[in-house]
Amino acid sequence: MSHANAALTPRARLRLAQLIVDRGWTHTAAAKMFMVAPRTAKKWADRYRAEGQAGMADRSSRPHTCPNKTRPDVVRQIVRLRWRQRLGPVQIAGRLGMQASTVHAVLVRCRINRLSHIDRVTGEPLRRYEHERPGSLIHVDVTKFGNIPDGGGHKFLTRQQSRANGRATAHRTGQRGKDYRPAIGTAYVHTVIDDHSRVAYAEICTDEKATTAIGVLQRAVAWFAEHGVTVERVLSDNGSAYKSYAWRDACTELGIVHKRTRPYRPQANGKIERFHRTLGDGWAYARFYESTKQRNDALPGWLHFYNHHRVHSAIGGKPPVTRLTNVPGHHS
Repeated sequence: MSHANAALTPRARLRLAQLIVDRGWTHTAAAKMFMVAPRTAKKWADRYRAEGQAGMADRSSRPHTCPNKTRPDVVRQIVRLRWRQRLGPVQIAGRLGMQASTVHAVLVRCRINRLSHIDRVTGEPLRRYEHERPGSLIHVDVTKFGNIPDGGGHKFLTRQQSRANGRATAHRTGQRGKDYRPAIGTAYVHTVIDDHSRVAYAEICTDEKATTAIGVLQRAVAWFAEHGVTVERVLSDNGSAYKSYAWRDACTELGIVHKRTRPYRPQANGKIERFHRTLGDGWAYARFYESTKQRNDALPGWLHFYNHHRVHSAIGGKPPVTRLTNVPGHHS
């Protein structure tokens, strides 16, 4: 496609060249008709004689040689400093003794000009993926939140008041830990999220054993089926529950292919890890709760808000449920 300021399109070039070559017009006369320079008319006429109609197409303006191009070894140094130390163009230019604009051009060419494109842990470019349809892959994991003592915890109260509430709760429940300290307990939130739509399912449990994880998976698969989604694969980390034979057998019974992430690579399960952060900000620590029960009761409502109303930046600023079809209560 011709650029915005081009005087001639490929079709006009062909007409110009044909007037000169086939009909015997002079370069000056043809150039005057198409309002271009005679030199331009001669260029297209010569190319038409040599290549025919195919020669009228646009060509790249990139030069055949570039003597001032940054050397490959310097490019490798720039990329290494960006990946490993996360330095900006000015800092990299200072270390290598070159212009910051040159460094920035190299970073843009290598598509690592934004730190958001680089993995925080490994320093390597992010490799994003998304399965093409709902149910093709679901992510499962467990996140933990400390239970809240009666009257509230330290997130919104002072440490002194929180400890007093913990002692009162332990006195009521009789639960004590090491050295007779109050044992408030932990909430294990088993989460399931669809890779394509980001629709989420979650349950609060008292442990993260294989039997509990299997029950959550079975109920999640049934819940997704009610929403018209057939689960085909499940991705988990290398937790003991997901490495058990019981989990393997449960996946086989459900007709699901189980896949595990590489060890020490939480980025592979990054969608659900990011959901855990949203879960904490939007539900667990969003407001003051006077008890664990009050927080637990708020989870279903927040999940409905997340699935049906909260816009998701990774899917074009729309709620996750919009990527499903014929879902009951879609607009409620």
